[in-house]
Amino acid sequence: MVLLGFTFSVAHAWATRGPRTAAWLVAATAGGGFAVEALGVATGFPFGAYAYSDALGPKLAGVSLVIPLAWTWMAWPAWLAALRVARRMVSRVALAAVGLAAWDLFLDPQMVAEGYWTWSDPHPALPGVPGVPIGNYLGWLAVAVPMMIALRAVAPDPGEDAPPHALYLWTYASSVLAHAVFLDLPASAAWGAAGMGVLAIPLAVTLWRR
Repeated sequence: MVLLGFTFSVAHAWATRGPRTAAWLVAATAGGGFAVEALGVATGFPFGAYAYSDALGPKLAGVSLVIPLAWTWMAWPAWLAALRVARRMVSRVALAAVGLAAWDLFLDPQMVAEGYWTWSDPHPALPGVPGVPIGNYLGWLAVAVPMMIALRAVAPDPGEDAPPHALYLWTYASSVLAHAVFLDLPASAAWGAAGMGVLAIPLAVTLWRR
């Protein structure tokens, strides 16, 4: 699934903004994502002290190699959704950063429950979501902001972005459903619905009104 999402985002960037944008997307999100994950595993900054299990496949510098691709997968749709929703660049960067970071309100509780990674001290945690420290989500937000500033440099304007919009809304709706109904994670369903909804709901409204 991560490989498909990564390929989709890179292919769309290439098709609509050209190879330079696609290359920059990979460098800023997958490259930047790997760097910050390696820093996090080695030092505990900025996500807290955590470690990956062997369940996600090969690792480099303690980081499962599939993880940086996930940053690319969702960073691109989040940025394009913010382009659609907001007009001012500061608002776009802020909304896109929240839209990316809030995805982790779904991702981390699910992955921790399945044993893909663990924190050495997951406190304090959000109510109903043990095992993931609040500082992790703040770390995601801190990383998402410079990523979105980087994407602003190569994709400053909306384009033919209906497929990534659909991907973002599908990820939002399917995550709420999966956590609430199939994964027995109702608290993360609620937190994720509220957090990712900051971008997903305005996006759905603007598309409905088009």
